[in-house]
Amino acid sequence: MKPLAIGPVMIDIEGYSLTALDKEKIAHPNTGALILFARNYDNPRQIAALIQEIRTARNGDILIAVDQEGGRVQRFQNGFTRLPAAALYVEQPDLAEAAGWLMATELLAVGVDFSFAPVLDVDCGVSEIIGNRSFSTDAEQAGRLASTFRQGMRSAGMAATGKHFPGHGAVALDSHLALPVDERDLETIRYQDLLPFKQLIEQGLEAVMPAHVVYPQIDRYPAGFSSTWLQTILRGELGFDGAIFSDDLSMAGAAAIGDFTERAGLAQQAGCDMLLVCNNSAAAEQVLDKLPIKQNSKREQRLQAMRGQCLIDSDALPRSEKWQTLSKQISEFYESHA
Repeated sequence: MKPLAIGPVMIDIEGYSLTALDKEKIAHPNTGALILFARNYDNPRQIAALIQEIRTARNGDILIAVDQEGGRVQRFQNGFTRLPAAALYVEQPDLAEAAGWLMATELLAVGVDFSFAPVLDVDCGVSEIIGNRSFSTDAEQAGRLASTFRQGMRSAGMAATGKHFPGHGAVALDSHLALPVDERDLETIRYQDLLPFKQLIEQGLEAVMPAHVVYPQIDRYPAGFSSTWLQTILRGELGFDGAIFSDDLSMAGAAAIGDFTERAGLAQQAGCDMLLVCNNSAAAEQVLDKLPIKQNSKREQRLQAMRGQCLIDSDALPRSEKWQTLSKQISEFYESHA
């Protein structure tokens, strides 16, 4: 049987191991990736075995992802170095690269391809869901620190995903729970929120995740469903040629678009290469079955660039002098701010 290409849908699973239904969904031609959550994680050995089980269930390529930013958003903790919130690197900028390397190396060692990081949102002091996940309240500083963090990821062998394009930091509502509306005009956004994205795109950023936020001065659709944002501005104006991952289509910020089939269709039409459908098994099945099965060599090429390159395996990692030094350094910094 011919191996399956990377499909356009990212799914999730419920537990520590795969059910028969999980294996069926992983084997679907439209599946291309799987995101892991804290509920899937117990320890490094367990997650490595689960990832191997996932790859075995797929006749072809599949990407494995996780949210492992640090601070409030770190799905794997027991057996992993605890990472500080992004905003803390302002105090010690030299630690950003070390943290990026450490995060990526530890994930790659257990078989994860990439983490959805770094956050490129500029903290405007109103968004609790972003807050200290942002590297700074200053756009240029946020770009510099995020760039340094990405350099660490890349040196470890991991591609980076900048989020949440074009910027989630100026709205108070949480797009997991509601649809935020940002009333600012394009010029304001361009000369503040877009600066970190512009900087990292110029440096070769591999992927972007758009925000479930409406910017009515620019388009009536949330950014992840807007060809204006994704095609005209992201790909056209900023020259981005990497992969575009939708944010989770199960979030309340996506609900205004319609049912899950409509959400997936519009996001794909707008320019998303990979559609995330998480925390709703029935919705994932619906999207997998209803989305047309189509080969797209350009999309597959962009997504292949997200495959991780493990440079230190899990057995060698604890013996690595670099890992020992940086893990101790980052742990002490984290604990001093806990």
